[in-house]
Amino acid sequence: MKRYCTVLMVAAGCLAWATTTAGAATIDGTLKTWHRVTVSFEGPETSESAEPSPFLHYRLNVTFTGPWDSSITVPGFYAADGHAADSGSSSGSTWRVRFCPPEPGVWKWRASFRRGDRVALAGEPHAGSAAAFDGASGSFTVKPSEKDGRDFRGRGRLRYVGERYLRFAGTGEPFLKGGADSPENFLAYEGFDGTPPTHAYAPHLDDWREGDPTWAGNRGKGIIGALNYLAGKGMNSVYMLTMNVTGDGRDVWPWTAKNARMRFDCSKLAQWEIVFSHMDRLGLMQHFVTQETENDHLLDDGELGPQRKLYYRELVARFAHHPAITWNLGEENTNTDEQRKRFARYIRGLIPYRGPFLVVHTYPQKKKKIYEPLLGFRGLGGPALQMGNPKGSHSETIRWLERSREAGHPWVVCVDEIGPASTGVMPDGPDSNQDMVRRRVLWANLMAGGAGCEWFFGYDYPHNDLDCEDWSSRSRMWDFTRHALRFFHRHLPFAKMRHADDLTSAPDDYCLARPGEVYAIYLPEGGSTKLDLGDSDASFQARWYNPREGGELRRGSVTRISGPGQVSLGPPPDHSGRDWAILVERRTQ
Repeated sequence: MKRYCTVLMVAAGCLAWATTTAGAATIDGTLKTWHRVTVSFEGPETSESAEPSPFLHYRLNVTFTGPWDSSITVPGFYAADGHAADSGSSSGSTWRVRFCPPEPGVWKWRASFRRGDRVALAGEPHAGSAAAFDGASGSFTVKPSEKDGRDFRGRGRLRYVGERYLRFAGTGEPFLKGGADSPENFLAYEGFDGTPPTHAYAPHLDDWREGDPTWAGNRGKGIIGALNYLAGKGMNSVYMLTMNVTGDGRDVWPWTAKNARMRFDCSKLAQWEIVFSHMDRLGLMQHFVTQETENDHLLDDGELGPQRKLYYRELVARFAHHPAITWNLGEENTNTDEQRKRFARYIRGLIPYRGPFLVVHTYPQKKKKIYEPLLGFRGLGGPALQMGNPKGSHSETIRWLERSREAGHPWVVCVDEIGPASTGVMPDGPDSNQDMVRRRVLWANLMAGGAGCEWFFGYDYPHNDLDCEDWSSRSRMWDFTRHALRFFHRHLPFAKMRHADDLTSAPDDYCLARPGEVYAIYLPEGGSTKLDLGDSDASFQARWYNPREGGELRRGSVTRISGPGQVSLGPPPDHSGRDWAILVERRTQ
């Protein structure tokens, strides 16, 4: 005889009705677009180490049907006692799914809960046999998000849309990235269960604020404070390995032990979730790097076998609801082209939302070998460029933008690491290389039509790629990055502009243009240049921007120009030997 249970949950002031068969379901979260909605079920009592395995031999999927009859099937996961982040529990009877509703209105849901040998890896809806709460169903009503500012939940899911920039689904605005590539073992934090205590982020304890999350008593203040600092500097992305077993750090993994492959640490992953949710509120994208070169053959000898499939499924089930994610197939990846394509297809098949953004990272000298076979492959959204010679960033960005466009599948091209590995971005100081990085990497990528940069910290300097505790060690680099992003977002319709270096006369300047309407010119070494306005005889105004200090646009010696042909823009307002950006806009009557 079936049992029916109707549960009324109060979730952030919204009423949620859940009518279920064969057991109760609870709904938790803010019932608004782009926010996390969690549906939890009371299922079989089990544990992380039990047989049958709750990860491999059970499969939870929940199908959500929206107001326009669009269906989204979301994979679920075993959550121990449902409070594992605080309790540290490895056992219990809670099974859970996390959903990010993309539209307001009534959402209906129905659970599929199956049991059987390796059923978690099976693609057939009716694989295995029905168990516990299989068939449970219900509905809830979603209202529009009221978030604004940096909070991703007010902007919508960040998606790959077949252009050279990602766009937010809610606002349509294009995204430019600026953030931290180091430490790559960001998740090797002492406050996470089952994790070597590589990082404490003690210098950022004072950046934690009252009301910010903690767990298991008072854990988490260091890592939450570090994220607060980075967001306060205007950054919007953090690169992190989700597994580095046998790699450089050997201190990050999602499993119950370093050598486990198919048993997942519920409390650790619940603690990760607290951190990632805080990142959403701060407007910080999660850049998940799923493996590194030393371990890209660790799972199934590099194939798409059961270990890898379960690893990807658990990551997607627990974290894919976050609105801004880059899924990286691997750092300095050495899998085969066909393996990479299989990985990408499998991950995309698991992710229930439109426009997931997948990239792959490779050695500087192997870009042609790795990226050329991927041109036109629709499972990939772009390369994660590693530049051995930072000064090649402009030409390399243009190269892959053009090659991917010609292949019919435009890429989003970011610079995610600069070499040499011993140097990267040096700490603040009089001998730092940050001025060069600003000129030859940051502005070089953006002025080519690239989508932004993350900063790697070299091994010969304090707070490097493995032991960075203090992001303020590169305070000036965050400032330089923020100044550049603000110029683009405040002053340029950059998604409508193209690199056009041939329109200017200086041999080493960069030009991004929408000819006849607006031009941005960057002078890495200062000085001046001439701009070719073509046949236009319209009147334009010219203003200057200081990429070192930011601030407002300024007037130079030449404020108005008109064509046709080449026109001198004159010298900058001051410091003519330093780098400057120039905004040239068509004047309106």
